[in-house]
Formats: sequence, C-alpha cells, structure tokens
Amino acid sequence: MYVVTGATGQLGRLVVEGLLARVPASEVAVAVRSAGKATDLAARGVDVRVVDYDEPRTLAGAFAAGDRVLLISGSEVGRRVPQHRAVVEAARTAGVALLAYTSILGTATFRLADEHKATEELILASGLPYAFLRNGWYTENYLADAAGTVARGVVLGSAGDGRVATAPRRDYADAAVAVLLDGSEQNRAYELSGDAAWSLPELAAELAKASGEPVGHRDVTPAEHLDVLVGAGLPQGFAEALVDVDAGIARGELAGTTGDLARLIGRPTVPLAESVRAALGA
Repeated sequence: MYVVTGATGQLGRLVVEGLLARVPASEVAVAVRSAGKATDLAARGVDVRVVDYDEPRTLAGAFAAGDRVLLISGSEVGRRVPQHRAVVEAARTAGVALLAYTSILGTATFRLADEHKATEELILASGLPYAFLRNGWYTENYLADAAGTVARGVVLGSAGDGRVATAPRRDYADAAVAVLLDGSEQNRAYELSGDAAWSLPELAAELAKASGEPVGHRDVTPAEHLDVLVGAGLPQGFAEALVDVDAGIARGELAGTTGDLARLIGRPTVPLAESVRAALGA
C-alpha cells in the first residue's frame, strides 16, 4: 500500500492524483486529520485513515508492514519535530518498507530548515529504509497573489540579487510519486530544485512582460521587510521566518540546480516564465 500523510494539503493532493494515475485506488491510502476533507478520495476507493500528529495513539493503525509511506512535513512551524516523531515511531513499529519525507535542501541554514534536519535525524535513527526529498522553494510561494503584485507594481524583498531555483508543486509531487513507486529509490537524499535559478528582479520583469503592466523590484533591509510583512497582517514569528529565508537566499542557499528533480520526473522542470503566465491567466 502507498500511504500519503497530509494528503488533503496542496502538495498531498497532487501526490495522490499522481499515484491514482499510476496504480489502482485500492493500493492507495491517505492519513488525514479530517475525513470530511477526503470524502472525494474515499468515493474513488482510496482508504482514508484519520490521524492526528498531536495524538500518537491515532497513528497506531495508520501504517502496516510493507507500506511505502510519504510523510509530508507538517505546517505548524515550531511543533513539527514532536509531530513527525510520532509518525516515525508509528512507521517503525509497523515495519513499513519505505519512509519518504519532504525535507528541505541540504544547503539551507535558515531557521525554517532546523525542524527538517531534526526530522531527518529521527528517521535515520529509526533504522527504516528512507528517502529524503529535499525540496527547494515552490514557485507558487511567489505567485499566490500574482495579480495583486502586478496591481501594486512592485516585488518587494530583502534577498538582494540572491537567486532561487524554484519549481511548481506539481513537479515536486511527481518526484515523490516516482520515489514511492520505485523500489530501488531508498536510503538516499535527493536535492530537488528547478532547472534554472532566478532573482527577484527577474521575477518582476517576468510579471511585467506577462501582464503588460509596469512591475519593478524593491530591495529593502531585513528590518523594513519585517515591518512590511507584519503590517500586511502576518504573525510576527512567521514574518521573521520569511525575512530569515530571504537572508538565506541572499547567501545562495536556494540557488542550487542539481538536476535531481528533472531526472526523477523524466522531463525539465516548469520554467518561471510559464508559471507566471499561468498564474496571471496570460
């Protein structure tokens, strides 16, 4: 059985769809907090298992011997290590055949990387066959409000001319599917990123080109960046984490282009310009 945790999230749904395109629904299971959010999957024959990372007892029947499991990292920053520990322990007790984990590029040293590295250590200590899917940044991180960015006419950040090799979530999801389906892909780490790195000034130029509107880039200090994010309504802690990521980008920590992602999915990653056009409906 192929088991996907966090399967009703943005990445998880793409992974499940990728699996369903390749194997019968009877071979796919999802571990989710809310069965209500997975009713469509249950209707298609997917086994829905209700779990709560904060309640380890709910994980007791989530996995079985021989399962190939994808642990999609939790979204609650600051709480992920104990949550992931509960999943790893349940997988170890069950004797799963593979535990794949959506981690972060090994070059990352910003604070958001700490919980990923701690989770990798937990998985290594478990003795389970593993695969670390060290995902780079999603292109969608920058395009969720592409129309709003165009309307404001500015891409703002504190990364300077730092470059980031992004790819869309679907590319990363396809890589996860490839690893789950390939029995030989274990006990290794994949450094996954887009084929080309770009800078925020280049993002502004692509938005301007696709929209036909003037869009510029404004580089600010970390303190100014923090003020803007908090002023926009982001929680202080999350805003600080984003500013810290920009500092990592300025250091080149998300710029690597290893080619691992393209090799796993068997095609080039989707370029920035194409993602920009899609986000704007251009």
